[in-house]
Amino acid sequence: MKVYTQSINFNASATLLDFTQKKVESLTKFHDKIVDAEVFFKLENSSDKENKITEIKINIPGNELVVKKQFKTFEEGVSTAVESLKRRLKKSKEKLRDSLVS
Repeated sequence: MKVYTQSINFNASATLLDFTQKKVESLTKFHDKIVDAEVFFKLENSSDKENKITEIKINIPGNELVVKKQFKTFEEGVSTAVESLKRRLKKSKEKLRDSLVS
């Protein structure tokens, strides 16, 4: 699966990009028809400590799943977003299986 990453208002480190790649690629265990993933990291200009926004968009045939999280660190955002996407991918696959059965 191809994972596209884009960082807005800063340059993402290689460790963050590697971490993101591994986490997002783990989603292929939950849905075998994932086309690609787009990850956006945005640094918000605010005094708030939780100013790091992570948005992950997963493209599957006929659907697009988007999760947006805001945390103190991008790693925390990626981990939480991936967990959320795991649940949504499982639901999506169950719906697909149910529609094929009926």
